[in-house]
Parts: sequence; C-alpha cells; structure tokens
Amino acid sequence: MKVIKTGFTTWENRHETFVEKIKDLYELGNDDSLSPLDSYNDSTKGLQQIIAQAIALKLPLRALGAGWSWMKIATADNGIMLDTKPLNMLFDISASSVNPAYTGDPGKLFFAQCGNGVWELSRYLRPRNLSLKTSGASNGQTIAGVTATGAHGSAFDVGAVQDFVLGLHIIVSPTRHIWLERASAPVASPAFIQSLQTELVQDDDLFYSALVSFGSFGIIHGAMIETEPLFLLECYMSRMPYDATLQKLMQTLDFSNAKLPNGNERPYHFAVFVNPYDVAGGAYVTTMYKRPYVAGYTPPARNLNGIGPGDDAACFIGGLTQAIPALVPVLVNKLLAGALTPYSKQMGTLSEIFDNTTLHGKLLSAAIGIPIAYVTQAISLLLAINKTNGPFSGLFACRFVKKSPARLAFTHFDYTCVIELDGAYSDETYAFYTAAWKAFEDAKIPFTFHWGKVNELNMTRLTTMYGDNIQTWIAARNKLLDADTRQVFTNATLKLWGLDKSL
Repeated sequence: MKVIKTGFTTWENRHETFVEKIKDLYELGNDDSLSPLDSYNDSTKGLQQIIAQAIALKLPLRALGAGWSWMKIATADNGIMLDTKPLNMLFDISASSVNPAYTGDPGKLFFAQCGNGVWELSRYLRPRNLSLKTSGASNGQTIAGVTATGAHGSAFDVGAVQDFVLGLHIIVSPTRHIWLERASAPVASPAFIQSLQTELVQDDDLFYSALVSFGSFGIIHGAMIETEPLFLLECYMSRMPYDATLQKLMQTLDFSNAKLPNGNERPYHFAVFVNPYDVAGGAYVTTMYKRPYVAGYTPPARNLNGIGPGDDAACFIGGLTQAIPALVPVLVNKLLAGALTPYSKQMGTLSEIFDNTTLHGKLLSAAIGIPIAYVTQAISLLLAINKTNGPFSGLFACRFVKKSPARLAFTHFDYTCVIELDGAYSDETYAFYTAAWKAFEDAKIPFTFHWGKVNELNMTRLTTMYGDNIQTWIAARNKLLDADTRQVFTNATLKLWGLDKSL
C-alpha cells in the first residue's frame, strides 16, 4: 500500500464548520503494480502496520471518508487521520464466493473497498444494469462513511444505506482482521474468506453493532453490497396545503386516499418541506415513483439555484448568512422562491436523481428521527420555538425511512420521520437547535440524532434513545477490539458520548 505522510497538522471538514488539530494526515493508495486482489490484501497489511504504529506512539487513529460530517465524529484529535478515498477498488462476486445459504441472486452482489464514493458505485453498476437500493441526498460520501453514520434516503419501504450491506471486512488490530456477517444470513463462502486471507465471524449482534459505528470499531476496509436491477424514478414536486389531509398522510404513510400526482400509488420516496415563514402558502411535497428502466427518457433538469429532483436544503441554504433577525423571514422567502421550483414527471435513475455533491455556502445541518405518529406535533413545536427562540434561518424538511436493524441506527423507529433542520451558519442556529431538543424532551417526543450532523449527545440521552442497544454496542466493541486497539480508535467525541467504556 502506498502511504504519503503529508505533515498536515490541521484538518477541516467538507462543510468548513470546524478545524481539528492533528499530528499527521496520511494519504493512502493501492499498489497498482499488483493484481487487484493482491493489491487489496497488500492494503490490508498496510493498514495493520499503521494501527501498530498508532499503538506504539499512543496516538488516536481515524480512517477518513469524504469529510462530510458536521460533527468531529471521524477526527483523530491530536492523532493520525487516514485519507482512504483512493482505496476505491470494486470487485464483482462470482457464485463460488457466495455461501449456498444465501437466498438472493449472486449476480447482484459486489464488493467495494472503503474509499468508494456513492457516485463511483453507481458508475460501476450502470453498465451492469444494476442500481443501489437507496442513497442519501448527496452522493459524494464514501460507502464506509455513509454506512458508519447511518445515512438515509427517503425510500421508506427500503431503509437506509447500511441496510443493503451484507458483510464487512474490518481490520480490528495489527494482527487480526475479520469478515463479519450475520449468523442468521450468511453470505460469504469459504473461498471468499480465503481470498481475503481473513477470519470468518458470524454474529448478528456484532454485525448490527459494527454497521453504524462511526469509525470506532477499527478500519472498515471493504463491504459486500446487495443491489437490484436498474430502475427509473418518476419525480414530482408540488405545493400542497399543510392541512389535516397532508398531516394525516405524514403521520400514517397511508396513501389510499392521497391527493398526489399518481393518486393512491405508494411512492418510493416521499418528502415534505415546510417554510416556517409561509405555512399558509402550503408545504412543498416531493414524491417519486419507481418505474422499470427503459431507454430514451430525458434525464432530469438541474436547478442550479437550489432544489431539483433529489436535492435537499443543504444544497442551497448556505446562501443565507447571519442576518438581522427582522430580515430573516424576507430572506428565507426570497431564497426559497428561486430554490423550490415545482416540477412534474422528471425521470432519472437513482444516481441521476440523487447526484448532488455541490454545496453553496457555509451552513449548519441537524437531523432528528421521530416516530411518524409525532410528526405534526413536532412541526407545531418547531413553529412555536421559532417565535420564541428564532428566527431560524432555514426550513423544516421531513423525510420518511423504515426502521433499521443496526443497533445504533438513528432510523430507529418502525417508520422514522427524519426532520432535517438546515440553517445558516450562526450562533442563532445553534441556539435554536438547543431549544428544539429541550422542547422535544419536555413534550416527551421520542427522538434520535443523525450521527454525522449537529447534535448534543451524552450517555443519558443515548440511553433514553436506544435503551439496551447501547450496552449491546459497547459489549460488541469490547469483544472485537483489544484494549490497545480500542484506545487508538477512541476520540474525544466518543468519550463525550460515553461510548468508550471498557468492560
């Protein structure tokens, strides 16, 4: 494996919301003089050597994805950070590499090295007439990063990104790396395990704990991904009254009497944007319907000013700055007038619809997951808080995702409404967030935080949110990592949350 020690002593995240002091940033690369499999295994050994070095130097260590998180979740404070983006090999999976107990189609499996961006995966799959099952609203994140932080889309009958990962190749110490999969759903054959020169571990609790573990279970070097046939999405955005009919739809996901573009057809994707300064004018409702792939369609038109099909508020809300409070409603309405443009029957593949990697300006983003039954109460609370602790320089966006079995997936409820709060980068936005979380707790609305976005977590809140899953996750980390390796994969954020405990 190629290792370039850059000597950088600071690192800034993609959204430019913080700068972390570090000892060094290593840029990693596969050895292209070797065969693909030999190169992958050589990188495994190289990563083990880096872990050994970090242990010897007693330095924190973190593998970095695309740097997309707003929190210092993937940083190694005063330690070593690894740029894994160039570790982006992809492998087709042969039938001989698949366990006979696997009930799916081996032709729809592939193996991705950790640094692959979501856009790279889609580019690889397209000629094979395959597609990812879902993605986040932006496709610049790496597969390891979106899995480790539980990134979600709004495919509410599909789940979040980690839910189509079937197996993980994890480097857990300088002398050990494992292939981790579920005992209840084996996927890898002995030949596959041998090809990676690794150790098979089949354990549901360990697997579901490691899926969403934000880089603290060692280095995820590769993942087995389950795909599906290439499909199209038929997309609409319209403005609808934010009335009892729409609110009931949001609380139940019952589309039997929906007044949507395709009537009562159940969409693949459903999202609602509420402008707190023009509720009377109606909410912006996005619906996408899954269609068989056929050639000859016109790809979606881009809205360069803001939201097109698949985009979220983070694509345009950075245009707001810390403004005089009295001007905030005017600025939000003016910005939304250009950004939220209704459209009808735009067609595209998943990767064409959810293809945005461009951000416009510095912004903050928080997201919470709540049971869908509470969504109307939650929006009412946010509107009230905006009057007492605002004005919030942004809008309220609701997406809907089904429950994930990952132990610490923030899509934790049977159907989760993810309320996204993208706002201007300002002290006022942080203050609004704090007031919102307290109000939700006072109202006894269950909620979880998106791990990679702005949050205020501690062990008390985590226990309230996840119950026994917290101890299951901590026990899994202790089982997979020895004391020395746990130490190097513990950063300040993990300590703040109380998830660094030894058993």
